[in-house]
Amino acid sequence: MRPLLAIALTVPALALALPAAAQDVPEPKVNQLIVYGDDKCPPADDENTITVCARKAEAERYRIPSALRESSSPQNDAWTNRVMAYERVGRTGTMSCTPVGAGGWTGCSGKLIDAAYAEKKTSPDIRFSELIAAERARRLATIDKDAADTQSRVEELEKQIEARQKAQAEAAGQPEGDSPN
Repeated sequence: MRPLLAIALTVPALALALPAAAQDVPEPKVNQLIVYGDDKCPPADDENTITVCARKAEAERYRIPSALRESSSPQNDAWTNRVMAYERVGRTGTMSCTPVGAGGWTGCSGKLIDAAYAEKKTSPDIRFSELIAAERARRLATIDKDAADTQSRVEELEKQIEARQKAQAEAAGQPEGDSPN
């Protein structure tokens, strides 16, 4: 009876040891990559590596990641803005947009107008400065062609005038160098 008891106690102990033995197997390494355009996802180097590829557009290859481009955290604020914030600390009175001091409210409309212009300038919707620059570039691209066309028309008109003057001189019987005037 004792051997049966020993077996009965050993089997549950082995069953508990099997999950622990499975945990000793190392987790496979995960290789996470970002591929752009039509680039191929590289194969895993060995059996213990899993390669996962995220695909992005080719236009994103050399750009700053969008999480950093669009971050509005205080660490990404320009030093100029930080300095301006320190300069405004303690401003009170007229044109300060504060509830402190006489006339503190007078600077609020100016502050709102400045904020609106700053927002309009950096708005991704419509940037008129970029549209104007693009139109200027388009027009400047045709200046050389237009100038060449105008020059060829002028030269053609000059040839016609010379031919007419030469024909008039021959008809009048004058030598070629003299003008009919």
